[in-house]
Amino acid sequence: MATTNNQTKRSARSAPSTARSGNTAATKTTRSTDKDAPLKEDIRLLGRLLGEVLREQEGDEVFDVVETIRQTAVRFRRESDAKAGAELDKLLKKLTRDQTNSVVRAFSYFSHLANIAEDQHHNRRRRAHLLAGSAAQPGSVAYALSRLDDAGVSGAQVRSFLKDALVSPVLTAHPTEVQRKSILDAEREIARLVAERDNPLTPKELRHNTELLRARIATLWQTRMLRYTKLTVADEIENALSYYRITFLRELPALYDDIESEIDSQFPTRTKSRAGAELPPYLQMGSWIGGDRDGNPNVNAGTMQHALERQSTTIFDYYLEEVHTLGAELSISTLMVDASPELLALASASPDHSDHRADEPYRRALIGIYARLAATARSLGAANILRQEVGAAAPYGAPAECVAELDVLVASLQANHGAALVKPRLAGLKRAVEIFGFHLATLDMRQSSDIHERVLAELFAKAQVESGYAALTEERKVALLLGELSKPRLLYSPYLEYADETNSELAILRTAREIRRRYGERAIRNYIISHTETLSDLLEVLLLQKETGLLHIEGNQLKELELMVIPLFETIPDLRCAAEIMRGWLTLPQVKPLIAKQGKLQEVMLGYSDSNKDGGFLTSNWELYKAEIQLVELFNEAGVKLRLFHGRGGTVGRGGGPSYQAILAQPTGTVNGQIRLTEQGEIIASKFSNPEIGRRNLELLVAATLEASLMPQTTDARETRKLAEFERVMEELSERAYRAYRNLVYETPGFTDYFFAATPIAEIAQLNIGSRPASRKATQRIEDLRAIPWGFSWGQCRLLLPGWYGFGSAVSGWLADAGNAKETAKRQATLRAMCKEWPFFAALLSNMDMVLSKTDLAVASRYAGLVADRKLRNAIFGRIADEHGRTSTVLGTITGSKERLTANPLLARSIKNRFAYLDPLNHLQVELIKRYRTTVAAGRAPEERVQRGIHLTINGVAAGLRNTG
Repeated sequence: MATTNNQTKRSARSAPSTARSGNTAATKTTRSTDKDAPLKEDIRLLGRLLGEVLREQEGDEVFDVVETIRQTAVRFRRESDAKAGAELDKLLKKLTRDQTNSVVRAFSYFSHLANIAEDQHHNRRRRAHLLAGSAAQPGSVAYALSRLDDAGVSGAQVRSFLKDALVSPVLTAHPTEVQRKSILDAEREIARLVAERDNPLTPKELRHNTELLRARIATLWQTRMLRYTKLTVADEIENALSYYRITFLRELPALYDDIESEIDSQFPTRTKSRAGAELPPYLQMGSWIGGDRDGNPNVNAGTMQHALERQSTTIFDYYLEEVHTLGAELSISTLMVDASPELLALASASPDHSDHRADEPYRRALIGIYARLAATARSLGAANILRQEVGAAAPYGAPAECVAELDVLVASLQANHGAALVKPRLAGLKRAVEIFGFHLATLDMRQSSDIHERVLAELFAKAQVESGYAALTEERKVALLLGELSKPRLLYSPYLEYADETNSELAILRTAREIRRRYGERAIRNYIISHTETLSDLLEVLLLQKETGLLHIEGNQLKELELMVIPLFETIPDLRCAAEIMRGWLTLPQVKPLIAKQGKLQEVMLGYSDSNKDGGFLTSNWELYKAEIQLVELFNEAGVKLRLFHGRGGTVGRGGGPSYQAILAQPTGTVNGQIRLTEQGEIIASKFSNPEIGRRNLELLVAATLEASLMPQTTDARETRKLAEFERVMEELSERAYRAYRNLVYETPGFTDYFFAATPIAEIAQLNIGSRPASRKATQRIEDLRAIPWGFSWGQCRLLLPGWYGFGSAVSGWLADAGNAKETAKRQATLRAMCKEWPFFAALLSNMDMVLSKTDLAVASRYAGLVADRKLRNAIFGRIADEHGRTSTVLGTITGSKERLTANPLLARSIKNRFAYLDPLNHLQVELIKRYRTTVAAGRAPEERVQRGIHLTINGVAAGLRNTG
């Protein structure tokens, strides 16, 4: 897909590529003058190989059709050639059904391959900086530590900080991941082969590499891109576990080692053995997959148990393989070097009594550790241990016991001239056990507050305590719940019958208690309440935990809570009430001892997705910011540490965007060493399917947390006044943006009809891309639609409306109300100062800039054409187009640049180059949706190939835009 005529294509096919072989002066010269030349070479190579595979698999005719469409689309995009646009439209409409699917797959796979090339180039540029000895890059821990050192923060402060810190990315299974695992596996191998070409290769090795690349691309072409059956929760669990095997199991312990080395290097005053090794695991993985039942009827007690069994099996498989490999490596003989008495005792306790290893205590000790790990794995549900242990051994009671035995090996090696043997594998294994335990990742539980209310209403009624709980006022609910919490007896009776929902919810909590007993307290420790609107929503979960043995009581006093009760504030009204609700919670005498038992720490979750769908981009961000400030002030007053859990999605409209900048843009005092954030949908694949990029993304989280928490904050009165002025302006802009957004989405007659017609929302709901329904209720109300498909749909039609709508009206209206030219200029200067000096506003504009760069009104107008009501279509699309123009104009006024992404030219070029390959996919999607809906409207069954074609375009557009979910 990267050549221009058949003769050139055929000759290129037979000529081996010399891309980045390092064998020619021309290549070296190009690389020295254009740092992006290797990226261009990779894209050309992958495009050429895709073209060769297309010709081999589909024939010359399809190849020529694809190539003609590609050339026409490029001409249309680069030259704004109206004639080329008409030609492109004509070409696409002439395609047969079979040709359509081939064209869609070709352009989709080109986007996938371009992503691989870009990821490899990011790795390449980072390594180039390191090899050149360049200063540490922003986002690295080295950079963060250097800044802290310059600011007067000591090494002791950094180490003390990390002892109490928690940074936790939480993987979720929200339905925006449109890639099959088989596709991801093939693409990972292509990425490995592309990376291999950066090494010096002989001509023979280069030919072999190229042949393997062609073979893997052929595998892609012959692999079904779509799922034909609905994903189950078990499937989602397995998909998530694949990222542990690829990235987390090895890269997370290695990252700890790197960070500890950086701390010792930056703060060398303390040079004793590995000062950083004393640090507990401050970076831990979390998961919602199997425990998040909000709106997902497929999650229950069984899925929670299955999730922990599979997680546990995954980590034990890793431990056992590492211990087995260590046994082969640590062939140390006591005939050559001494061993510690503790190591000899551990070896003597091993089930291995072979005379052949009598002088090899490390091997015998490891055989014993292997046997204990295997026994532990079986006791926790592992069905297949790949290598049979030598003999029986007692299982470990807790991960700390395993760590202690590995410590014996470490200490013995260090004391007997074997320190160099610790780092290659043993140190990483020990660190992995400390990080992952026997549970791998903490599984969060989440459920909606209205479900809790229904369950307790039945329990109260059946126990003859209160027949109308749901109808009580908030004051009476709180009084009833507190009264019931003080009583030792339970509401539940095994002799009564309850609704299926009540039985299911109680069974889930009982299962959580059992999981904690089996896998350790870190296996499940959080209970998140969706749609938290009142104090009683939190107390209800306390009472449910009491009913299931998770809340411990002595006499009539609440003593200890096993699952932290975490409110999730989602909508704009909920965010505005967050501080008031938490004040009530923190000041309750019954709750204070529970918080004290939690280390005087309380977590609060903030929802980016639903607040955006509720109030628009600007207001959502502002209300989140204000809620955080109010919460920090409240928690400081109460003497309780606040941990914020950021429910961010992939799109900017759902809180997406660069994590590093997002954390640094948080209000002062809101990070404080405690932060959790969700990693959702296809973002998981883009961040963690490549081990090197995965480690980099994990490092970004730690670096940003260090900077946001420890950098001294100015208390200068002038700066304080300036920030207050910025916040005053932001409040006014938010109110204006809120009115503009709500007026369009919720107050414009027919908007819902427009949305369902002008986006592929209905077709997305049919995709087998998640176990969760697209809507909370069986309606077409925007209020009931989940925020994920809401944002996903706007991305597909290239409007990305949730990431910018309302900003233009807000700023232009505020400037227009200045009254005179002088005041207008003053207000413009204020906005520019906010962009330059306020990280929150700068990050907001940067994200919006990126969204606008991916927006295309010309393409979006084609989707608007799907709306049958011309008057409605013109009215709503006209308003959206007008707002887009206003937003682009005022953004340019504030930043001083009319062009998008001037601060990120690499991303700007990437997006611009992709458009030529996205355009045909969008145009074909519209054409296929027309065919599909016309057929359905006529009462006929749609052709499977048409449906498949639509879903293929959805896949391709999502891959091309990268952050659509």
